[in-house]
Amino acid sequence: MPPVRPRLPVTREPWLGYRRTMEVTDHYEGHVDPGGAAIRRALDALTVTKLSVGPMDNNAYLLVCRSTGEALLIDAANEADRLLDLVGHGQDRPELRTIVTTHRHGDHWQALGAVAGATGAQTIAHPVDAPELPVPPDTLVEHDDTVTVGEVSLEVIHLRGHTPGSIALLHRGEDGQPHLFTGDSLFPGGPGKTWSADDFTSLLNDLEDRVFAELPDETWFYPGHGDDSTLGQQRPHLAEWRQRGW
Repeated sequence: MPPVRPRLPVTREPWLGYRRTMEVTDHYEGHVDPGGAAIRRALDALTVTKLSVGPMDNNAYLLVCRSTGEALLIDAANEADRLLDLVGHGQDRPELRTIVTTHRHGDHWQALGAVAGATGAQTIAHPVDAPELPVPPDTLVEHDDTVTVGEVSLEVIHLRGHTPGSIALLHRGEDGQPHLFTGDSLFPGGPGKTWSADDFTSLLNDLEDRVFAELPDETWFYPGHGDDSTLGQQRPHLAEWRQRGW
């Protein structure tokens, strides 16, 4: 007979559906499993919680300002119920004020309407990708704009190539280590997928000029799928990526 697993507490409200306690571990190494626990790291001004959702193993990131309790979600990719569980349901839960969509591909916004509707969060995207999103963004952002979560500012970096309106968000960090949320524009091992030589050149040029030339090796980056990495681990491979063309 298989072991009996403890049942998670479940409640129900008409507009939320079933609510479960999200398992979150504070041992952060940058890897999450589909359907598994979330992982959380505490920075000086923010907490960053990472969760894998949906059939394409999309990463969603919940950023919470430690001073105000306001929260921002990067990519409401899928599984709206799990994303709402990630935010929490108790009186001490953070207030989800903002949802940023990094780009227009459908695997990154399947839960956008449901989560925005349930929480009243404002939605943000780049204007070039905005027309293909299921929810018209409340705010459009361009390169060098800022997005705030509580008392923390995040810088918008436009990275053209994976899609025309792909963006990354940069938190410079009070401890001198920047944190960069790259969507599908940068992964461990290379740039995100492109569909033409011109798009690849555009994306790699932007990564070199706007990311690697501006930020130190200690920069920790959080991609839209898979494990995290640092710019220092990837920097030696820039010439290799350009030569191979992907």
